[in-house]
Amino acid sequence: MKIVVTGASGLLGHHASVRLHAANSAARFRGEVEPYELVRMGHEAFSDDAQLDEVISGAEAVLHFAGVNRASEEELKRGNPAIATRLSDAIDRTGASPHIVYANSTHAASDTVYGHSKRIAGEILAAAGTPYTDLVLPHIFGEGARPDYNNVTATFIARVIDGIMPNIDPKGKVRLLHAGEAAQLAIDAAVLGTTGRIAPPGRPTPVQELYECIRGLHESYMSGLFPDLRDPFDLALFNSYRAALYPENYPFSLKVNTDPRGMLFEAAKGGGGGQTFLSRTHPGIVRGDHFHLDKVERFLVLEGDAIIRIRPVLGEEVWECRVSGSEPTAIDMPTLHTHNIENVGNAPLLTLFWTNAVFDPAAPDTYADPVAGAN
Repeated sequence: MKIVVTGASGLLGHHASVRLHAANSAARFRGEVEPYELVRMGHEAFSDDAQLDEVISGAEAVLHFAGVNRASEEELKRGNPAIATRLSDAIDRTGASPHIVYANSTHAASDTVYGHSKRIAGEILAAAGTPYTDLVLPHIFGEGARPDYNNVTATFIARVIDGIMPNIDPKGKVRLLHAGEAAQLAIDAAVLGTTGRIAPPGRPTPVQELYECIRGLHESYMSGLFPDLRDPFDLALFNSYRAALYPENYPFSLKVNTDPRGMLFEAAKGGGGGQTFLSRTHPGIVRGDHFHLDKVERFLVLEGDAIIRIRPVLGEEVWECRVSGSEPTAIDMPTLHTHNIENVGNAPLLTLFWTNAVFDPAAPDTYADPVAGAN
């Protein structure tokens, strides 16, 4: 199934692309045919007929996340309808009939310039003559969201990390939905052929409460305690916060207590449960080469020397960190990043791994993807 993701470098576009890539990775691991031909489309394609037609030709679904949400009033007024018109015209020219899933906004019901722009764009796409889903979204948060860019959650996370008190509207309220959940709704609508209006309610949250929650996550984590992660919403918010720490605030040195008997340190605590396991790895061997959508995973070398490598899924830049059992250092793998660990010493490598969830073979949330080569 050829699926085009517009606005692929944006928050929703990236989360949707990673999830489609995860499905392909899982199929490859099982020796099956990849279910999706993923085409990530940047904004520049909308200004090039040939490029746009090539992308749309043969597409069975278009997850339309591209749009204008921060510009002058005139640009806002024209931007979203213009993009929708370009997409509709390409469908006419190529004779394609993709299922369009449009990432609309709850603001479309308002009388603001932005709301009017989103509403008109939706009307253009609904009239394109192909299956159409109007996905009306509340406030989206998630890994990779930009602070100070129409995203209060990302802005609060950045302020908390920097130790700056933000301006807070004491009466403000938002309805929160994780970008991964929104992306999955879009994918499911396209794959299952669900048309019409889909309006996930989001989680009603006072703005003051959101800030206090993020501050609590930060204070707990910085003190060496994983917060309780049993609630999927809390897990999603924690992963969004952790993504903002990476890589500038990596790795985490652990407090080591020593006396004549030897040394003692805490490997991982809190999280509301989870699983701990150990591995021995022979010299020159690499473990991992996979990523997670939700799972929190800590690597901690106890004996030997290793290099840990991390790469954003569908990205190219690889971050490396050399770690040793002689200096206990925790590295918590950010979600949506593929990672591995290589024994670069001359002796067996002993590594402790901790995850927030007990491994479930039926839903492992583990997707094979080599760090060495972006797909």
